[in-house]
Amino acid sequence: MTDTGRNKTLVTQVSKISERPAGREAALVCIVGLELGKKYNIDRAQIVIGRSSKCDIQIDQESVSRNHCKIVNTGAAILLRDMGSTNGTYVNDELVDEYVLRDGDFIKVGRFIFKFLTGNNIENAYHEEIYRLTTIDGLTQIFNRRYFVETLEREIGRASRYRRDLSLLMFDIDFFKGINDTHGHLAGDYVLRHLAQVVRTKIRREDVFARYGGEEFGVILPEVDPRAAGQFAEKLRRLIETTDFVFDDTRIPVTVSVGVSTLTPPVEDVEGFIGAADERLYQAKQAGRNRVVV
Repeated sequence: MTDTGRNKTLVTQVSKISERPAGREAALVCIVGLELGKKYNIDRAQIVIGRSSKCDIQIDQESVSRNHCKIVNTGAAILLRDMGSTNGTYVNDELVDEYVLRDGDFIKVGRFIFKFLTGNNIENAYHEEIYRLTTIDGLTQIFNRRYFVETLEREIGRASRYRRDLSLLMFDIDFFKGINDTHGHLAGDYVLRHLAQVVRTKIRREDVFARYGGEEFGVILPEVDPRAAGQFAEKLRRLIETTDFVFDDTRIPVTVSVGVSTLTPPVEDVEGFIGAADERLYQAKQAGRNRVVV
């Protein structure tokens, strides 16, 4: 993902409508927002999303226009149309004017994100999505805190039992509040998503990368010793520092501070292990940020 500036409007040709069979069930599921997991069936010709109490799906946020966008079910296809909103409507992080929705698309309205589901058995798809929400962070699409903690507990047990190395990285975005205050919360959300996508490309299959909370992330590194963990942390730090984060035609400088911990006695539980890495993360911030402490 690169520039998500407001001038990058995507229009899907209406001629593609015929690609979607008519008569299939469809729904939106809220995966980020106050009504997490709520399903909205698309069973009418038109559904309006916006801040107004008269909207079919109301989102009471300042970043959402009174009549923000609408879902149009033509019978042959399901379209998303922006209604001249102030902050725009996004599909899969692309600003759109009109778009033919496809199964699995992510729709962002203000700070809410919906997943579009369609198929012959919406209920099955919905329950699968709810299960996914128990392990995946809706905004960044990486593992969430719950999955991270449960996995770390298992890995600690395995490392202790077989006397294997286990390292942990905890890092967060430097001056993230300033990004939100200066560029707005939509820009802050973009930074979190883009950072997650960039880091995910460098994660091994056996590693676990998760959003721990807010702007803090964690990486579990099975069978990685302190030296290798420190090298990997520095690699991630440099990668993030040199990545272009561009939102609304504005480049946003992003750096992270990283704390690295390796499992050693007497640390034998999740809380102590995370606490050790967090302590080093705090030291990195105290030392000036944008650095790694092992």
